[in-house]
Amino acid sequence: MGIRVAVAGASGYAGGELLRLLVGHPEFDLVAATAHSHAGQPVTAVHPHLAGLDLRFAPTDPGTLAEVDLVFLALPHGESAALAAALPASVKVVDLGADHRLTDAAAWERYYGGTHAGAWTYGLPELPGQREKIAASTRVANTGCYAAATILALAPLIAAGAVAAEDVVVVAASGTSGAGRAAKPHLLGSEVMGNLSPYKVGAHQHVPEIKQASGAVSLSFTPVLAPMPRGILATVTAVPRSGGPDPRTVLTEAYANAPFVHLLPEGQWPHTAATLGSNSCHLQVTTDVDSGRVIVVSAIDNLGKGAAGQAVQCANLMAGLPETTGLPVHGVAP
Repeated sequence: MGIRVAVAGASGYAGGELLRLLVGHPEFDLVAATAHSHAGQPVTAVHPHLAGLDLRFAPTDPGTLAEVDLVFLALPHGESAALAAALPASVKVVDLGADHRLTDAAAWERYYGGTHAGAWTYGLPELPGQREKIAASTRVANTGCYAAATILALAPLIAAGAVAAEDVVVVAASGTSGAGRAAKPHLLGSEVMGNLSPYKVGAHQHVPEIKQASGAVSLSFTPVLAPMPRGILATVTAVPRSGGPDPRTVLTEAYANAPFVHLLPEGQWPHTAATLGSNSCHLQVTTDVDSGRVIVVSAIDNLGKGAAGQAVQCANLMAGLPETTGLPVHGVAP
């Protein structure tokens, strides 16, 4: 028998993607999937793409999850902390929610509200030294989706002194699955199709996470809802530092040993379809000929590298496995 894993909150989009990845994982045995409102129903009643998976949703409570080796928490923000605290210390946990991402309690209260539950090891393996920290941890906080796309584009440049930490501007478009599965009027097909719409302008909850992990000091972030089910395309711009290293060289060296981050050949630009279904991030960098700002474009699958794939990558490290185990590097086309 392999490593016994469970998914709490498995009825959502991220939970469904986790189930898909775990069913095909060579070392993880999926033994439980919980979803309070769907308890007792077959998993395939909610996720028909998982036909053949003989598993029913269980209630989301500690007793269901206490006997496994590792639990993925795919719960709404603010709901993970209490459940995680009730699990035995022997159970490893990867939290896809925001409850344990931020180190600053004031930032949590400002952007999320409520009591700060404390910070766990941050789940972005590509950051310097982070693979080792994740591998040694029993509690890991998965990244936010916009955060993953932006941090991978920005963090090495700030760390190397290629760009200034001030005056960073990000505009990022995401597919509708990033908003969750709950029925909401603005996510109806008739509202989304043929329409781009900004939301949470100037106050998105991923801002403090991006600043914390990238080293940015000031950040303007505008998220845009795009008429597609999944994917994120982020355009990140920053002011170059005089005498700083070449941005392309910095990104090349930063991700030389990162199996899921691909700096594309010059002239080739990331697009969301190329990362669909994968755990990869595609990057391209250039300099604006008019303003002189450094521009990095980043593409990920928001349910892959932005959520479930990233969580499995972290779980692999926590379990002592190669980080690529059971994860697709290449996207699905067309």
